[in-house]
Amino acid sequence: MTRFEGRVAIVTGAARGIGAATARRLVQEGAKVLLADRVPLVAETAQGIGTALLLDITAPEAGTQLAQAALDAYGRIDVLVNNAGIGGSKTLAESDDALLDRFIDTNLTAVLRVTRAVMPHLTRPGGAIVNLSSIFGIVGYPGSTAYAAAKGGIAQVTRQLAGDLGPEGIRVNAVAPGVVLTPMTENHFKDPYYRRMLVDSAPLGRYAEPEELAAAIAFLASDDASFVTGVVLPVDGGFLAARRRWADA
Repeated sequence: MTRFEGRVAIVTGAARGIGAATARRLVQEGAKVLLADRVPLVAETAQGIGTALLLDITAPEAGTQLAQAALDAYGRIDVLVNNAGIGGSKTLAESDDALLDRFIDTNLTAVLRVTRAVMPHLTRPGGAIVNLSSIFGIVGYPGSTAYAAAKGGIAQVTRQLAGDLGPEGIRVNAVAPGVVLTPMTENHFKDPYYRRMLVDSAPLGRYAEPEELAAAIAFLASDDASFVTGVVLPVDGGFLAARRRWADA
């Protein structure tokens, strides 16, 4: 498929996991991609597929730097994938101000800043933004207060921007991943409670691979979703829809 032939995409948090898989998927479908991340591994990930940018998205000028790097490398911007984020939240009682600030700054405020800076450069009409929310931005889960608050904010930002940017021909959607096997989540799989509650109980009874999220992101960014905007799409193995019977889990 060449759904992105001639198009340019920015993917944040692209060194590994969902971001790396998304960058590879977009390149496979014809896009030119700027891969941004705060870890040096992004240079290795980008080899042979795109341009790497070592960048902390929480920096005040990160969005401006992202946009300029994409324009310098490729001359245009068609797609922005706001994937970068952190996990490992705690209950509110266990969360000091520094932890709250870190989660909100990284998972919500940085997305707003980056999007604000990149928006003026997106193709009109035809530009697309895909944000990464979470099932925990839709439904509560014990011990994830700051993370859930930020990801719930991303879901609402997605709806808000869909209304704001729709008249300019820019679509804004989000995916809400369930359990995905990535370097950020792999330690969770050692916890039997986590596996039983979030993996075994879902209708499909397994975790997702990053490539499965990349496929959903690519769909929302493509013209195949040309009449889709303001959607927060769960990619969660059915977790939000139903539960398997415990006897079957």
